[in-house]
Amino acid sequence: MENLLLLSAVTLGIIVLIGFLNEKMFHLNYEISLMLFSVLIGIILTVSVSAIREESVKEFLQKVQVFDLEAFLMKGVLCFMLFAGSCHLTISQFRQNARPIGVLAFVCTLLGAVFYGLLFYAVASVFQLPFTLPVCLMFGSIIAPTDPIAATSILKKFGLPKKTGFLMEGESLLNDGVGVALFAVFSGIVTAQKNGGFLEIMLREIVGAVLVGAAVTWLSFQLFKSTEDKHRRIIITLFAVSASFAICELLGCSGAIACVVCGVVFSTLREKEEEKGRSWELEELDTFWETLDVLLNSALYVILGLSFVRILQMPNVLGLALAAIICNLVGRAASLWAGSWLIGPIPDGYHRSGFVALFTWGGLRGGLSLALAVSTASIIPEETYVIILGCTYAIVFFTTVVQGLTMKRVFQRISGKTTVS
Repeated sequence: MENLLLLSAVTLGIIVLIGFLNEKMFHLNYEISLMLFSVLIGIILTVSVSAIREESVKEFLQKVQVFDLEAFLMKGVLCFMLFAGSCHLTISQFRQNARPIGVLAFVCTLLGAVFYGLLFYAVASVFQLPFTLPVCLMFGSIIAPTDPIAATSILKKFGLPKKTGFLMEGESLLNDGVGVALFAVFSGIVTAQKNGGFLEIMLREIVGAVLVGAAVTWLSFQLFKSTEDKHRRIIITLFAVSASFAICELLGCSGAIACVVCGVVFSTLREKEEEKGRSWELEELDTFWETLDVLLNSALYVILGLSFVRILQMPNVLGLALAAIICNLVGRAASLWAGSWLIGPIPDGYHRSGFVALFTWGGLRGGLSLALAVSTASIIPEETYVIILGCTYAIVFFTTVVQGLTMKRVFQRISGKTTVS
C-alpha cells in the first residue's frame, strides 16, 4: 500500500507539473503534452538509473518507471474509463446524423480491423513471425477504435466545421463499443482454436456481458431516479459499473463490453426520464465523471510515456512498430474510403479524398487500444504478446504526438487555407 500511494503521488505530481508548464509555456494539446513530456521524463529516468550509484535511489527510480500496466488497466480503472466514455452518449444526438455516424462507427471500424489484420498478416508472413490470421484480426480490432477527441479539440481552434466535428466525436463514442465487441469476437476465435467451443465462448463473452450490463444498470437506475441525494447518485453509478465488471469477471464474460453497455443503457434511461419531463440536478454527476475520465486518461498517458523507453528495448520492435504504423494508416484510409460511399453526401463541402485524409489523420488512438492489447497476455504466447504490445504502444504514440502535432497543417491543406486567424 505504501508503494501504491507513493507511485500514485508521483504520477499525480507529473500530471500536475506537465499540465501547469504546458498551460503557461508550451500551449500544446493536453493529451499530446502528457504523452510527449512523459516520454522525455522516461528518458531522463533511464539515464539517471544508469548514472546513479546509490542503490536505494536507483530502486525508487526504477519503481517509478516500471508500472504494472496490466494491473492498472484490467484490474483497476478500465471499467470506469469505459463507462465515463459512454455514459454521456444520448440516442437523440445521433438521430439526425444516424447514417454517417453509424457507417463510421460500425462499418469503418469493422473494415479497419479486417484491413489492418490482413496487412499485418502479410507483414508477419514476410518476417516469419508466429502470427495466425485470427491473431492478426484480433490485433486489428485492438487498434481499430479511434479516440479523436484530442483531434477535434485541436481542429476546433482552427475552424473545424461543426458537423464534421460532431461526426468525429460521434464515431469515437460509438466505436469503442464496436471495437470491444470485435475484439471479443476475434479473441474468442483465438481462444477457441486452443480450447474449442467457439459458439459457447461467444455466447458467454458477448451475450452474457450485454445481459449483465443491462440488468445491473436497470436495477441501479431504479435507485438512481428514486433518490434526490446528489452524492448518492454518483455512488450508485460507481456501483453499477464496478458490479457489472466484477460479475462478468466471475461468470467469464467480457467485463469491458458490460461497462460500455452500462454507460449506454444509463444514458438512454436518463434521456427517457428527461423526455417525460423529469427535471433534476445532475451537474455534479456529469462533472464527476468528466473529471474522473480526464484523471484516468492522464494517468494512462503518463504511465505509457514513462514506460515507452522500456518498450523500445524489446527485440525487433522498431522495425515492427514502423510496419504497424504504416498498416494502421493504410487500413484506416481504406476503410474510410469504402465507408465514404455509404454515408451519403460528404459533410461541409469536403471532397471525398479530403474527407478520407482528414479522418485518417484525425483518427488518434488512446487508452482503449492499450487496454485491449494488455488483456491479450493470457490468451496468446509471450513472444506474440510482446510484439502486439510494442506495436500498439508505437501506434498510440505516433497518432497522439506526430499526428496530433501536425493536425493543424493537415487541416489547413485539406481546407485550402494558408493562414489561420
